[in-house]
Amino acid sequence: MATLQNIRSKGPLLIIVIGVALFAFIAGDAWKVMQPHQIQDAGEVNGKSLSAQDYQAMVEEYTEVIKFSNGLTSPTEEQTNQIKDEVWRNYVNNNLIENEAKKIGLTVSKAEIQAIIDAGVHPMLQSTPFRNPQTGAFDKDMLKKFLVDYSKLGNQGTPSEYIEYYRSLYNFWTFVEKNLVQSRLAEKYQALITKAIASNPVEAQFAFDARVNQMDLLLVAVPYSSIPDSTIKVRTSEVKDLYNKKKEQFRQYAEARDIKYIDIQVVASAEDKAALQQELAEYSEQLAGTDSDYTSFIRSTDSEYPYVDLYYTKEAYPADVIARLDSAAMGEVYGPYFNASDNTLNSFKKIAKTIAADSIEYRQIQVFNEDEAKTRIQADSIYTALKSGADFAELATKYGQTGETIWISSANYENGQLDGDNLKYIAAIADLNVNEIANTRIGVGNVILQVVNKKVMKDKYKVAVIKKPVNFSKETYNKAYNDFSQFIAANPTLDKIVENAEDAGYRLLERNDLYSSDHGIGGIKGTKEALRWAFEAGQGEVSGLYECGDNDRLLVVALNGITKEGYRSMESVLTQLRAEVVRDKKAEKIMGDMKTLNASSFGQYKSMDAAVSDSVKHVTFTAPAYISALRSSEPLVGAHAFAVSVNDLSQPIKGNAGVMVLQVYAKENQNETFSPEAEQDNLKSMHERMLSRYINELYLKANVKDGRYLFF
Repeated sequence: MATLQNIRSKGPLLIIVIGVALFAFIAGDAWKVMQPHQIQDAGEVNGKSLSAQDYQAMVEEYTEVIKFSNGLTSPTEEQTNQIKDEVWRNYVNNNLIENEAKKIGLTVSKAEIQAIIDAGVHPMLQSTPFRNPQTGAFDKDMLKKFLVDYSKLGNQGTPSEYIEYYRSLYNFWTFVEKNLVQSRLAEKYQALITKAIASNPVEAQFAFDARVNQMDLLLVAVPYSSIPDSTIKVRTSEVKDLYNKKKEQFRQYAEARDIKYIDIQVVASAEDKAALQQELAEYSEQLAGTDSDYTSFIRSTDSEYPYVDLYYTKEAYPADVIARLDSAAMGEVYGPYFNASDNTLNSFKKIAKTIAADSIEYRQIQVFNEDEAKTRIQADSIYTALKSGADFAELATKYGQTGETIWISSANYENGQLDGDNLKYIAAIADLNVNEIANTRIGVGNVILQVVNKKVMKDKYKVAVIKKPVNFSKETYNKAYNDFSQFIAANPTLDKIVENAEDAGYRLLERNDLYSSDHGIGGIKGTKEALRWAFEAGQGEVSGLYECGDNDRLLVVALNGITKEGYRSMESVLTQLRAEVVRDKKAEKIMGDMKTLNASSFGQYKSMDAAVSDSVKHVTFTAPAYISALRSSEPLVGAHAFAVSVNDLSQPIKGNAGVMVLQVYAKENQNETFSPEAEQDNLKSMHERMLSRYINELYLKANVKDGRYLFF
């Protein structure tokens, strides 16, 4: 129990650092309960299948960890999608590493994991609740004590309210242990690779010179844009040659879809707005005549902003109310008015204004006895003793509490869930003067409160706000649905959709390279079914109507293209290839003109038609130079400047945005001393960072198949 109390005292738990432990899960046997001939797997790595059932179990496990770590009741749709992706990435990476480690006999022993726990410095351990309250460091003794307590959970009469917490914490720790094993295996495998990397003094000297030597230069360039594209003739054979040369850049590692779609967001009609305007006018009239129980009245209006009977700082109210608050008369209703930023109709009543402390320091003694009567008697006794001059801290200690002071500010409770006992508690603190004492009934107990300090006086207000979203009616939605259904029925093919969408008043959108690993279409909630359809449909097919979003969106999808795994066709990248051929031909022409010019001075190059010039300072070999005259980053400038002597002209340089000639007029070294050892260490670290991408290479060779979209 002591362990539990120490853990619970920490406050909200930090989320486990999943990024440190990339590889969390190990899949089991395939799930064989689906119908014959139906795809049963959520994915595959190196020929090893992951069943949909096992994947779901992993998602549920990780979801519980996230809920426990963050104190969530249930994650949002976006958080759930992130969880699913994290589980999949971890599963894939774990299998990639395990496959390679098995080939060389690399394992992680129980002794290694125990040594990590004993050392207590691993980042994942620091993210657990088993931390020393004084130092904040991981405390293995707290962990051991908890595991002992957990093993006796069914025998020690633990209060029922703690049992679920114990179980959640145990599952949390089990998850951490699995992550430690996979993290350690990944670290050992990466260490084998990185230890093979070394630098040498020659490389170190060059890297140092490339970093510390700076050049100031003049640059003249003829932009490619100075030559019209229409003057450049491109042959199909030239495009094909370039495609074959760069083919690996066009490799497609997973199937993709190109789609066209219409997304309709249903909005309130003029009739809907008029009805709401009338409703708000009536509410505003009633608000003007209300002088008490604003909480109940505002609740009856279904306002999005509830009334809490506390003085709030001005900043706590909605932005549209803040902007008008000073213009509103005390006790009168302002509005109705429309606020476009949140699509609401609004009115509000400024009820009262005061100057009050924004930060309050207080202390308390909680009182709870066998029954309500005894609790009240004990609380009255403590209250009377304090009013008679008893020492607050001594009385708190007598009843097993510290009586230490706590600071609370408006930001701690404004716009929070304040009702019932929570509201009573905050109101009691806010209403007390310095050194004043209150005996407040909270729930089944009492709390003795004393305010000891107040500071930061601010203007505060009580404002009753009616904020109503301008929503569409059922009739409006039905009309939009019926109209859209008729359009889809009349245009059953992609060609028809493209031809008639604009005339029907619909905007046709497109999305290329849609992958099955996406969680929907167009960032619209609830479009997983539409995504699944896109990967099952044939070229040119049109889907049915999907209801999605927050029950306010209508969607139809048409399949415009299928990109298979393998290499993209030349036709699909034709625009990119042709632009590169055109650029190369322009560069060839400009460089030919420069050769014909046979210039021997910077001024001669500068006199060329369409030439632009620039001056660039502090250029180094290692960093690309940004050329303002070309509005382009040009990596080759630093390399050529590094090799050119002062006052000499470079050869023409084919850059990203034009052909350039440069003349260095000054070179200088930064005031830095060369250290071969330090430079070699820097190079080694750089190489190690590059090698950390080895996981991508393993991925490409593992024939990874992601079929999660079929189930989730």
